[in-house]
Amino acid sequence: MTKAKPVKKPSAKPVNIALQGGGAHGAFTWGVLDYLLEDGRLQIAGVSGTSAGAMNAVALADGFTRGGPEGARSALEHFWRCMSEGAKNSPLRRMPIDVLMGNWGLENNPVYHAMDALSRMVSPYQLNPMNINPLRDLVKDSIDFDMVRKCEAFELFISATNVETGKVKIFPREELTVDMVMASACLPQLYQAVEIDGVPYWDGGYMGNPSLFPFHGKTGTDDTVIVQINPIERRGIPRTAMEIQNRVNEISFNGSLLKELRAIDFVDRLICDGKLSREDYRQVRVHLIENQQELKRLGASSKMNTEWAFLTTLRDLGRETTAAWLEQTLPSIGQCSTVNLSEMFSCRSSPGRTASRCRNTRRGGRIDR
Repeated sequence: MTKAKPVKKPSAKPVNIALQGGGAHGAFTWGVLDYLLEDGRLQIAGVSGTSAGAMNAVALADGFTRGGPEGARSALEHFWRCMSEGAKNSPLRRMPIDVLMGNWGLENNPVYHAMDALSRMVSPYQLNPMNINPLRDLVKDSIDFDMVRKCEAFELFISATNVETGKVKIFPREELTVDMVMASACLPQLYQAVEIDGVPYWDGGYMGNPSLFPFHGKTGTDDTVIVQINPIERRGIPRTAMEIQNRVNEISFNGSLLKELRAIDFVDRLICDGKLSREDYRQVRVHLIENQQELKRLGASSKMNTEWAFLTTLRDLGRETTAAWLEQTLPSIGQCSTVNLSEMFSCRSSPGRTASRCRNTRRGGRIDR
């Protein structure tokens, strides 16, 4: 009897993954990572994270060091469960009418509005002079940073904003501490600036949400997958004070990412036109996992909702979105971008539109658009 030859599985394709911040909406990113780790057809070569994205990133690294992909999945679930348990006695919860109506936002919670108003009149230095931060304790207790620093499965970069210079600061994996992650998640209206080596830092979202440039030449792949949870486009004019403030925050927290994508597109076009050498410059292949249609419906206040039912709903949405994205995008990984950056920045088209085919095709030795 002839023994059947084993079927050789195709090797996983290496990608960089860039994780945006967005409070509790980071549970969507948890679902994205959970599915990719379970599926196994993509290999994570590098991770860049900001704020909630930074917390997902260090949980990923902690678990991966302990037990590979399955260890990473367990660590991510453990982190988000700790987030939910840590806030179970918080007054920032949905009102009974919201539970009845199936709304996940906190717009009807008077404590939410009181805190929002207070943050505009009193600084965290006045309101919390002892600088008590339960979130720091939660992150410290749920993440083993010794394991994070030992992770060699992929590169890891965490972004924060230097308060004094306004420049982005990248903290590499081998130096990471809980304070660096808290610096990446430090909203100045809520927390005192996090000082590291005498330098104050605020949320990385202002200057790198997430940062893409650390990947260049460091991870061995030119494919970058951006997990986006902050809507770029929102139709209509914000009219209430809260709507205006929320939209300002969305624009601010997407600004640095759009600038990096525009720079990538500019270099890409120069390479395609033969004005830059392919030997000296590399084209970055950009891919995007997002579900703005669903996330925009949730509203900004839901970013502070850490109910387990809400977090798992976002996780499941992230898994479902990633499953559909992977089936459509996998053949293009390693070949071409699936986001048409030129179209993204055209005034004639909607931001974030995904290309239906490879942007660049070879014709007679030249790449045309």
